[in-house]
Amino acid sequence: MKRKTGLVVALDVINEKDAISISEAVVEHIDAIKIGYPLVLGAGIGIITQISEFAPVIADFKVADIPNTDRLICEQAFKAGAEAVIVHGFTGKDSLTECVKTGKQYGRDIYVVTEMSHPGALDFMQTAAEALARMAVESGASGIVAPATRPARLREIRNIVGDLTIISPGVGAQGGSAADAVKAGADYVIVGRSIYGSEHPEVEAGKIADEIKKCR
Repeated sequence: MKRKTGLVVALDVINEKDAISISEAVVEHIDAIKIGYPLVLGAGIGIITQISEFAPVIADFKVADIPNTDRLICEQAFKAGAEAVIVHGFTGKDSLTECVKTGKQYGRDIYVVTEMSHPGALDFMQTAAEALARMAVESGASGIVAPATRPARLREIRNIVGDLTIISPGVGAQGGSAADAVKAGADYVIVGRSIYGSEHPEVEAGKIADEIKKCR
């Protein structure tokens, strides 16, 4: 994933037509497209292949299982054309290591969730976030996921992971600021509803890309 704008659009739509239309509209303003279960379950895993024609695809599967199952999930995502897969680290080092190993076999990236962007992440995840960040570094992961909704936490996690790539969700509908996230250490900000729910996704994506650019 080459950084041009620092913006990743999250396509949490559920049908192929909308996904293709939005991808076409925003492609000049983004560096990657994040696809999760809603779209894959609605349109099939082949949608990864289709969307990858517009931009690199991050498969946000938040993989969290035993090592063998994790490997199988990552393989399917990579075979479909994903450039990266987002995984959880709380299942343990053996599971995470298997994901990273699989990513390297395909020459693709693994991003490890440290702390999610929603309020519920404070219940359990935040207390483990720093340990998860350290494990991501030790495992050889390409990067981590840290919340744009809590810039202070993002900054703390950046201090732990050094130069690992940080992708940061929560900008827009969840209340996070692209500018604040970048200033706190995010390499890329992830924006979903504010873009795909807009009548003019390309305009909204352009605004956020400009906001990020001013912080560089």
